[in-house]
Amino acid sequence: MFEVKNLNFRSEMVFSVRILAVGDVVSFSGREFIYSFLSKIKEKYEIDFCVVNGENSANTNGITSEIAKKIFESGADVVTLGNHAFSNKGIFQAFDSKNLIRPINYPPKVEGAGYVIFNLKGLKILVVNVLGRALMNLQLDCPFRTVNKLFWRINKMYDISVLDFHAETTSEKIAFANYFDSRINIIFGTHTHIQTADERVLPGGTGYITDLGMTGVVDSVIGVKKEIIINSFLTGKKYRFEKAVGDACLCGAIFDINPESKNINSIERIVVFKEDF
Repeated sequence: MFEVKNLNFRSEMVFSVRILAVGDVVSFSGREFIYSFLSKIKEKYEIDFCVVNGENSANTNGITSEIAKKIFESGADVVTLGNHAFSNKGIFQAFDSKNLIRPINYPPKVEGAGYVIFNLKGLKILVVNVLGRALMNLQLDCPFRTVNKLFWRINKMYDISVLDFHAETTSEKIAFANYFDSRINIIFGTHTHIQTADERVLPGGTGYITDLGMTGVVDSVIGVKKEIIINSFLTGKKYRFEKAVGDACLCGAIFDINPESKNINSIERIVVFKEDF
């Protein structure tokens, strides 16, 4: 089914699947980086499966059908969203692709699906998207209870489970990961646009990182023109955010997992610049 790969830090050969999770794609520069380099990154790191958070990929936040299509064409297998899922009217046509998912804990009857089971050469990979509630100011169902219900309902319908927890606070993300430790194979956080240095395997075996970081302009404040954010802090006034344009990088993490034992062989944070190619 999959090629047996030799991990550099181990002497023995192991059966593994390499999953790339890409942090929030932000506006024009971020999505152009994806269009230009995602396939090359997948080839370089021998990626089998790729999840991209497209939450901010449109210039006005959210995502459009055209942008989603191009991200898929660039090499994403599943695209996840977040609190800006419905910020762009172009989202509704984008849901024609079952592999574009929005947070599962939006209220019932909201458009789109909160999870997908992707068939990768006979291996069933479950990808779930969920929103945190702390400091989000949204009418959301409890992410803990919502995901718990999902896993009771679709138990044994998949081989590997992957979850994008789009949340503001590190405490909520870490609490969530420990609550589902051993029940979800891979949990990564998105939303803050700042990559954290806490990638690890939790005691129950779940591979975890608090935030993947951002795919967007390096010389910015989390993807926004830095002068706007600085002025906001200096004056206490609110300004209309304008997305930065310039040289971008991709932030994310690679999870190497044995699909039979469910053991995480390795987790590697990556930051990729155009100069790397």
